Amino acid sequence: MKQIFFIVAFVATFSVQNGFAQDHHNGSKPGQLLDIYYGIKDALVKGNADLVRTKAEEFSKSAVTVQDLPDADRKVLLKDAAALSSAKDLKEQREYFADFSEHMFTLAKSVKLSGDPIYKIYCPMKKANWLSKESAIKNPYYGSAMLTCGKVADTLK
Repeated sequence: MKQIFFIVAFVATFSVQNGFAQDHHNGSKPGQLLDIYYGIKDALVKGNADLVRTKAEEFSKSAVTVQDLPDADRKVLLKDAAALSSAKDLKEQREYFADFSEHMFTLAKSVKLSGDPIYKIYCPMKKANWLSKESAIKNPYYGSAMLTCGKVADTLK
């Protein structure tokens, strides 16, 4: 129930802010979303659930104002960020992070998010991917328990 409330709140916020926007040049850039995503990933690696919540809320605020973001991508990413920010614990956040990562990769394939390579890394234990700005493996799904579990599955340049 809480998740539905957060999703509705984020969609409503987006609709209201989009309706009142006077100058479309004041919004965030799509690349900022990738930077915040990396912050969420790093917080999961460290096992810091509070930082994950904070970064997910920051992601939502930025996604509402970002320019050149397809509405379908915005909607699904806002839903993912809402799930991450409302999750009760680190285990639940890590579950939501899998879908969030897939949606971010889809966005990264359609919108140039970075001039640097974006590495899609696969965790065989979790059977899920995540994105990284470096090819070194730091697993957000298991943190220090299996920090180097994974392999680079794809690279966007």
